[in-house]
Amino acid sequence: MAEENDTAAEPEPGQHQTLKYQLLGPSLTKAGQDSVDQSKVSEIIYNASKGSKFFNREEARDKVLTQKIEQILTKKRRLEKLDLSRESRAADQLISELEVSRDLTQRIVHIDCDAFYAAVEQLDRPELKDVPFAVGGGVLTTCNYAARKFGCRSGMAGFVAKKLCPELLLIRPNFEKYTAKAHEVRDILADYDPRFESASIDEAYLNITEYCAEHDMTAEEAVQQMRDEIHEKTKITVSAGIAANAKLAKICSNFNKPNGQYSLPNDRNAIITFMRDLPTRKVNGIGRVFERELQEIGVRTCGDIYPRRHLLHQLFGEKAYHFLLGCYLGLGRTQVQPAEEYERKSVGTESTFRDMSDPLELVDKLRWTAGELEKDMQRAECKGRTLVLKVKLHTFEVLTRQVVLPKAIFQADDLYQYSLPILTKLQNEIPHMKLRLMGLRCTHLVSTKKPDTRAFFGLRPLKIEDETSQKPGKRKAEGIANDDTGDRDDDPFDLGAHDGDGEHEGPLDSAQTENVKGETAGMADDAETAEQWWDCPICGRPQPADERRFNDHLDSCLSRQTIRDAVQRDTTESPPLLPDTPLTKRVKGNSEKKRGRPAGSDDPRQKKLSFS
Repeated sequence: MAEENDTAAEPEPGQHQTLKYQLLGPSLTKAGQDSVDQSKVSEIIYNASKGSKFFNREEARDKVLTQKIEQILTKKRRLEKLDLSRESRAADQLISELEVSRDLTQRIVHIDCDAFYAAVEQLDRPELKDVPFAVGGGVLTTCNYAARKFGCRSGMAGFVAKKLCPELLLIRPNFEKYTAKAHEVRDILADYDPRFESASIDEAYLNITEYCAEHDMTAEEAVQQMRDEIHEKTKITVSAGIAANAKLAKICSNFNKPNGQYSLPNDRNAIITFMRDLPTRKVNGIGRVFERELQEIGVRTCGDIYPRRHLLHQLFGEKAYHFLLGCYLGLGRTQVQPAEEYERKSVGTESTFRDMSDPLELVDKLRWTAGELEKDMQRAECKGRTLVLKVKLHTFEVLTRQVVLPKAIFQADDLYQYSLPILTKLQNEIPHMKLRLMGLRCTHLVSTKKPDTRAFFGLRPLKIEDETSQKPGKRKAEGIANDDTGDRDDDPFDLGAHDGDGEHEGPLDSAQTENVKGETAGMADDAETAEQWWDCPICGRPQPADERRFNDHLDSCLSRQTIRDAVQRDTTESPPLLPDTPLTKRVKGNSEKKRGRPAGSDDPRQKKLSFS
């Protein structure tokens, strides 16, 4: 940051020295930026945006961060006067415990498409190969490598990018085209790991350990083959990182961009050495804010973490403490699985637009946003018990308000009706409120997925599940289309870790693969024809394959006298029955009317019921 000051026309307050670095944006570590003179870029951005609402907002945020850092340094000086040997021993103990969890048996791959949106656009317009261009308008979603040489990057304002590169060509995004190309790439990834995990529309994690064993290949050979196949079939290039866990693979994928791969051996010493000199900003989960806080206490690389391990818990809290020690050790998750298998915490949607202040337009935008959220929640098959409204003022200040709902909702009308009072209250609090972003999000989710009665009772699955399981090479298009979940190595303790490091904005994936949908629909029809009866797990008798009637029958079985006798028997002090001991039916008196089957004709399957 010192060299950024050298180019300044006149001395500036210290806060502006850090502000210039802040204005470089969250995508500073994007591929293609290493050879750029960032001090020159920061000076251009500073002068181009000075006096704007964005500049004023960033300046205010920088002041707040500066004050926070002063508090951290004050606390650090106080701690250094104390005996922290116990904290050092506790850190060493935690490192030993974390080390036990290290798994060096897996080969995890992170695939990242090179300048994805720009690459897809270039397929239709090959004459743009050497022309600096970007996809986006007011804000760049991505740009090609010719534009990155000038310092342009994703998340940058279009007018600032034009200052850096006056010849920059701006292209409107076409998300349908990008989604279709993403499906082509994912079809190939599924051949190498059917359970691959999408991190966004243009990147994914794979575990190729099993593939390499089955095909007698090294991970490097398999990934090279995969990349060649993707380039041959889709005409775009991808870069890859290969390592022992997802965190390291993500870091490695950025080393040989574009159209390259980097492999880190599954060796502890190699991993520790690799992390020792790695700048903290290169770790996914450490953004601009946390990077600056760490630098102020002397942590610039992951190797600097260990000498200051005794301070981390006191200065940053337990979560950051564990995260940083994991970074020092190069630890990360090895589990790779489809996104639908993760528990979802929230569903939301938001959009950016030109400054809007008309109350009727804001209400219309809210209704539209509610409709978009309903679509997302239908795809996620859930309802929400808490509704959150997010707005960004024309001054770039972000406000959020939430309401706890009397019932779980997902329909657009309900979302609109409950969010409208929140918006109205904000308008009353802020006269002439002018917005440039609006979003809605539901949390405390409740699943609306149709319950699988057969699975609940341990019954065999329908044929559709059996048939699909015989084709492990592909995943259903619906599952692939909606599993863009963001990188799971992001750590929520760092505000800077989530400030737009992605290469895109807008819809990620909405297209479906029609032939796959048709195939699964056909299998479902066949299954319904072949499977017309469900066996009751209580009495064993076949029942019509209708959930309502099947549940009624289960209620009937569970309310029989046999169950009541078993409950009464369990509440007595007599020893419990053995699992294989048949339950003896109660002997009824002659005056008691018998129900059900006549004596001597009991269903033998009914007698198999037992309780332990």
